[in-house]
Amino acid sequence: MELGVTSFAETIPAPGAEPVGHGERLRQIVEEVVKAEEVGLDVYGLGEHHRPDFASSAPAVVLAAAAGRTSRIRLFPAVSILSTDDPVRVFQQYATLDLVSSGRAELLVGRGSFIESFPLFGYRLDDYDGLFAEKLDLLIRIRDEEGPFQWSGPCRPPTIGNPRD
Repeated sequence: MELGVTSFAETIPAPGAEPVGHGERLRQIVEEVVKAEEVGLDVYGLGEHHRPDFASSAPAVVLAAAAGRTSRIRLFPAVSILSTDDPVRVFQQYATLDLVSSGRAELLVGRGSFIESFPLFGYRLDDYDGLFAEKLDLLIRIRDEEGPFQWSGPCRPPTIGNPRD
């Protein structure tokens, strides 16, 4: 059995406590990952949110900072919001994290628990199901293909080339 923890990098203070800025909260997250490794946990996941009450809108960046301070603990987004992100970029970001962490990155994708990212990135909530299905199909194809390929779908511009580059 493996044990781990996740965080959403909330910035909402406990009753009576002072608010924490996003920069400070992200530095706290890196320290939490270091401590999680020190106490023997196996994995640490960091959520992605695009709201003012959460500090982590780019978990791959924060996890890369944590990778530089750790050597064993595996790192993953909890979750990467694939519906409103580009699957090529998601793959490249986490493949890069995997390289800088010496193979400790994992990728967990989902639809997200809030809907604020849809209008923020120019997507319609009416396309909720189609966006996720199409982008997941492309992400799986990128993972499985070794060389250049062509791909197209109704929700995203065509992909031509080798997304692994």
